[in-house]
Amino acid sequence: MTTTRTQVVIVGAGPAGLLLSHLLDLEGVESVLLENRSPEYVSGRIRAGMLEHSTVELLSEAGVGDRLRHEGMEHRGIYLQFPNERHHIDFRSLVDRSVWVYGQTEVTRDLMEARAAAGQHSYYEVGDVALHDLDGERPSVTFVDAEGRAHRIDCDVVAGCDGFHGPSRRSIPDEARRSFGRDYPYAWLGVLADVAPSTDELIYAWHPEGFAMHSMRSHSVSRLYLQVDPSEDVAEWPDDRIWDALARRLGHGQDGWQLQPGPITDKSVLPMRSFVSTPMRYGRLFLAGDAAHIVPPTGAKGLNLAVADVALLSRALAALLRDGDPRPADEYSDTALRRVWRCTHFSWWMTSMLHVTGDPFDAQLQRSQLEWVVSSGRAAGGLAENYAGLPIGY
Repeated sequence: MTTTRTQVVIVGAGPAGLLLSHLLDLEGVESVLLENRSPEYVSGRIRAGMLEHSTVELLSEAGVGDRLRHEGMEHRGIYLQFPNERHHIDFRSLVDRSVWVYGQTEVTRDLMEARAAAGQHSYYEVGDVALHDLDGERPSVTFVDAEGRAHRIDCDVVAGCDGFHGPSRRSIPDEARRSFGRDYPYAWLGVLADVAPSTDELIYAWHPEGFAMHSMRSHSVSRLYLQVDPSEDVAEWPDDRIWDALARRLGHGQDGWQLQPGPITDKSVLPMRSFVSTPMRYGRLFLAGDAAHIVPPTGAKGLNLAVADVALLSRALAALLRDGDPRPADEYSDTALRRVWRCTHFSWWMTSMLHVTGDPFDAQLQRSQLEWVVSSGRAAGGLAENYAGLPIGY
């Protein structure tokens, strides 16, 4: 077994791990990145595409926002729709903040290039990752690399950025953590289509048949969603059926608006759940992103929460390892969880307001809530404040 040493071992090379490694490098803190997938798989994962105002500011300040600013699409709000009505919620006029459409694949590419340029070491396609001595002063991580060689890395801190199924959270003893969760009785059928968006802003549509959403990835690629049952078989949804359902739910023909169909290049069923694991620190292990929390995608919070986590964590680890100040690290979990629970509630609220349950009583409550949001400046302002994003460190 080869033994080496670094200051921080980061488990997981998704956006959370990559951004943490980049921010630590800017702070003068050394790290090694471990990932069980290949670089091609990581960079090709189709995930979120909506960035909060604070996320865009952070990426720009960290020197990885140039392509985002040139190729991303700034949006000043969203549309809320229910039968025969479509209303624009203007974030700029309500809270003076905007959001940006820029796919997670693009964020990942920018961060991978930044890590390569910094010369920090990464191991991809690793196996048998195990975390050791997390409750002591000298933790370590062992793994087997892509060539089958065994490694041990001694470190000061382990950062678990390895998602819901990774080993980091499971390395915390059961008696030292508590989990909260909710599985929703619906899912999204998500599709990518090679067709220009039919809308200038995202459309969130409540419809008696189920929720629908029109999003986009670029000026030439649309991302669209339909509410379906979690057990739905994608094979039962040929392209024509998808476009017909989208047209009905999104209001094709309403006030002259037209949904433009096009070739569908990807389709998948996305289950929906809320999950929070507390605390986000155990000894010398710190959790960030999906390793600690999952939110349904309705509120566009998953990637943005991960960015907020690692922004806090990078500052805390720099203070601990460079300056010898343990206070930000001691406060990390409580500070991060305050924002996590706020975003968890907002995501639950958006999901509950827009997804059909089949209960007529629920439908009337949803209609009443939607009418309140689009008619009350204060209600619309609350949605705008949460959607466009609270300041990092909230």
